[in-house]
Amino acid sequence: MPIYEFHCGICKKDSEVLVRSSDWEGTECPRCGSRELIKKLSVFSSAGGGNDSAEGPACSGNPTSCGRCGTFD
Repeated sequence: MPIYEFHCGICKKDSEVLVRSSDWEGTECPRCGSRELIKKLSVFSSAGGGNDSAEGPACSGNPTSCGRCGTFD
């Protein structure tokens, strides 16, 4: 089960809760017990094994400059 971030409408605190992705409504706030949770948009993060300099140049805005935009010549 994934961990989701929620904001409570009652205590105004953010919390991370382990819930089924399709069955989160009605989950209690771990801080105050309220069921007025709002699911927050979370940013996915992953850790790679390499160093940052090996990733290549930063994108300059030109789609063919770095090869990261999906447009290749």
